[in-house]
Amino acid sequence: MTPRRFLLTLAPVALAAMVLSGCAAGGAVDGGSEAEASDDALVVYNAQHEQLTEEWVAAFTEETGIEVVVRHGNDSELGNQLVEEGEASRADVFLTENSPAISLVENAGLLAPVDQATLDLVPEEYRPSSGLWTGIAARSTVFVYNPELLDESELPASILDLADASWKGRWGGAPGGADFQAIVSAIVELTGADAAADWLAGMKSNATIYQNNIATMKAVNAGEVPGGVIYHYYWYRDQDGTEENSANTELHYFGNQDPGAFVSVSGGGVLKSSAHKEEAQQFLAFLAGVQGQTILGEGYSFEYPVIGDVPAKPPLPALDTLDAPAVDPSTLNGPEVIDLMTEAGLL
Repeated sequence: MTPRRFLLTLAPVALAAMVLSGCAAGGAVDGGSEAEASDDALVVYNAQHEQLTEEWVAAFTEETGIEVVVRHGNDSELGNQLVEEGEASRADVFLTENSPAISLVENAGLLAPVDQATLDLVPEEYRPSSGLWTGIAARSTVFVYNPELLDESELPASILDLADASWKGRWGGAPGGADFQAIVSAIVELTGADAAADWLAGMKSNATIYQNNIATMKAVNAGEVPGGVIYHYYWYRDQDGTEENSANTELHYFGNQDPGAFVSVSGGGVLKSSAHKEEAQQFLAFLAGVQGQTILGEGYSFEYPVIGDVPAKPPLPALDTLDAPAVDPSTLNGPEVIDLMTEAGLL
């Protein structure tokens, strides 16, 4: 690991220690650490895929000349860190993989309104009604299955069916990840907390638990379980590469506005405490604009651009054909989901 890579991938323990000590932490994209960066540098707390954000930052800096440094982490880690740091945070921009983490920061009153011109770039279904952050990417919930173990006629019509006793031992998932917790957030929003708790109890009884989406897909591919709940792009990435972890599998889209057709929105917001609000708004506008969305749409990630002017990367089905349920992403409640999943014995 190079020194630069180390700075880009600080472990959570190191981050926590630096927060407690009040030291600057994190990594630099254009040379030097966050602590070594100029006072004019834009500081991005990034929970999106590192490679994608690095591509965004490089293009933005080339376009504007604005220096950007990036602190990488995961959704819950950086969301909680921002809440802990409050107005003392050096962060100017927060990028997430899923919306509950940025909603946590929003609910703590730490986000500034996004420029209306930026909001106007993004369809309403891919940004919160509050206007305090915006969608920058999207990913769809899917059911990956092994056709040797599960006939197409046996596929669940709804993700809620997976709580039925008939699915005992026949599917897997990764409840410990932010991705799965965002899916559960949507189930809570669409069915209510009591019904979601019943579904989680069914998952506890029926599902095999895996560490993450890739492990779930690998298990289905290997025939350990007939099916699993993941996000779509893990499958498409593997299919675009060696197919090592997906060659024996297919994808099932729930559609019909089912909770299992939930499309999770990756968020981007400007911190109210930012010392570089104009540049931060400029960066967010870049990500949501045609250039930033094209970098996303043509890149390795197979996530969905959220503006209609930029197509998804083939062979992805178009985002507007997935028949996803309507969910205001700012209503997804991460802490409530954590409580429900803990009570269900899944965390």
